[in-house]
Amino acid sequence: MATDYYATLGVNKTASEQEIKKAYRKLAVKYHPDKNAGDKKAEEKFKEISEAYAVLSDAEKKRQYDQFGDSDFHQRYSQEDIFRGADFGDIFREFGMGDDIFGQVFGNTGGRRRPGQSPFHQQRPRAVKGQDYVMRLNLPLRQAVSGGERMINYSYHGQSEQIQVRIPAGIESGQKLRVAGKGGPSPSGGKAGDLLLEITVDNDPVFSRDGNNLQVQVNVSFSGICLGTSATVPTLDGEKRIKIPAGTSNGSKIRLKGHGVPAHGKHPKGDLYAQVMVQVPKKLSEEQQQALKSLNQLGL
Repeated sequence: MATDYYATLGVNKTASEQEIKKAYRKLAVKYHPDKNAGDKKAEEKFKEISEAYAVLSDAEKKRQYDQFGDSDFHQRYSQEDIFRGADFGDIFREFGMGDDIFGQVFGNTGGRRRPGQSPFHQQRPRAVKGQDYVMRLNLPLRQAVSGGERMINYSYHGQSEQIQVRIPAGIESGQKLRVAGKGGPSPSGGKAGDLLLEITVDNDPVFSRDGNNLQVQVNVSFSGICLGTSATVPTLDGEKRIKIPAGTSNGSKIRLKGHGVPAHGKHPKGDLYAQVMVQVPKKLSEEQQQALKSLNQLGL
């Protein structure tokens, strides 16, 4: 469930360090387990305000919380990370309270801590992965279908780098490619984040795609449709000659098996469909006009 550390302490996002500390001090005195023995609700509230203070009192954790939001922040920081380095000792000493209460509340079994140590100081540090970066990558349809290598220019933190990326055959718009280690640095010495390439496949002037199949239009004359003919069809592997039977309807599709998207993953090889379109000339010669008039008289 999402939390709001600012709301938990009752401060706004522009609150100063002193205002945050003052708000926590007031709530900590109210909900401290020494004053609420056996009160589970007060204990839970004490946990919540202490976690909020541990984040908002640390400049770097506060910056990342503000930048990433609650959900993304907690994917990067465990509870151990949140409390590591947090200083509660001076607050509780002001009121004659010991911060060893954390051992009871958070279940630490490592013994007493020195004043100001986090309740998790004896836990082994968990390296936090850096932030993932997202970049849009436009691909020509033919490369998205066939796959291959692609060199991209990548800019981050004022630096530029060229990265060679392998494009898997059959990739579609909306899918993402992950380039390991090209994201943001870790805030705690862990692995760098990854670069996520969000794919957009551009339209192609010849082919259109439908899942694992491709489609292309083939223009045929009216006489060819009536009498039967042949036509050249472009494919990813070059041109193919196909027969068009007499009487083929305008818009009909002729299947070229195996000439679609190559097999990839669990997807089998697709097909290419040549859509037959009657080519209507914009201008006719006098001879053509006479011939068509004669055909018209014959019911064609």
